[in-house]
Amino acid sequence: MTPFTSLSITGAACGLLLGVGLLLIYLGLPARRQPGLIERLAPYVRDAAPMSRLLARSQPRRGGAAGAMLQPLVRDLAARVDRMMGGSASVRRRLQRAGLPPDLEGFRTEQVFWGAVGGLAGTGLGLAAIISRGAAILPVIAMVVCSALAGIVGRDQWLSRQARLREQRMLTEFPTVAELLALAVSAGEGATGALDRVCRLSRGELSGELARCLADARAGANLPTALQGLADRTGLVSLARFVDGMVIAVERGTPLADVLRAQAQDVRESSRRAIMEAGGRKEIGMMVPVVFLILPITVLFAVYPGFALLRLVT
Repeated sequence: MTPFTSLSITGAACGLLLGVGLLLIYLGLPARRQPGLIERLAPYVRDAAPMSRLLARSQPRRGGAAGAMLQPLVRDLAARVDRMMGGSASVRRRLQRAGLPPDLEGFRTEQVFWGAVGGLAGTGLGLAAIISRGAAILPVIAMVVCSALAGIVGRDQWLSRQARLREQRMLTEFPTVAELLALAVSAGEGATGALDRVCRLSRGELSGELARCLADARAGANLPTALQGLADRTGLVSLARFVDGMVIAVERGTPLADVLRAQAQDVRESSRRAIMEAGGRKEIGMMVPVVFLILPITVLFAVYPGFALLRLVT
């Protein structure tokens, strides 16, 4: 690398830092921080007086002074990501399915941080490519942008994975919980008492959801409404059928134990079919290395001595 190239890279880095600094100064101007219409009208349309600050819990500030300075910028970036990605209802739905609080703003903030980490990783790789191989600037900028977008999309995909894994754990726990509920009902417990006993004796994702339903029922909602909330929070068809069966049994007075045992047996049968389908797919996948790797090598070892002998004869 020539001295002129190193000076050009140093000048480009200094110019980039200067541009970022000027952008931050521009975003921090008082004219850019004027309150919007909602903030100006909020003190006049509140229904109740605000709570005293002496009664409010003091929350620890994350990141110290740097976090307080970057909080408005992160909030603006989170709003931009929300407008760019869209699908707020889908995100809230997946947050509920994953057992997380439906905090859309917090999730968008996490996406901003994931995008920042991806952008920093892409920047590091781009600088390494420029220093070692003299790569052009435009491909490096494109790589940085793609890395940031990959971080944002990666957080969204990770949320979908969290929801899917939690639902799989709930499906695994469902037959045992249904059998426990059936035993408790057969022993003379009511629906609410059976739920209470199962929540005290078991641990897991489904037990936590049942405990939430029980808390809603004790807070004043009737049991069918609380169970319907469980079906709405999850995306499992079998669990929705289970809730519908329990609601019908509670409302019409049909034997609840038989319904619970039938539901548990249906879930076991569906799990068995899923395992058989997964085994069939794995068996087909195992044929790929056998056909394209092991079989050609076997044929090569079988045919090569004959070709070698023919070459010696000729």
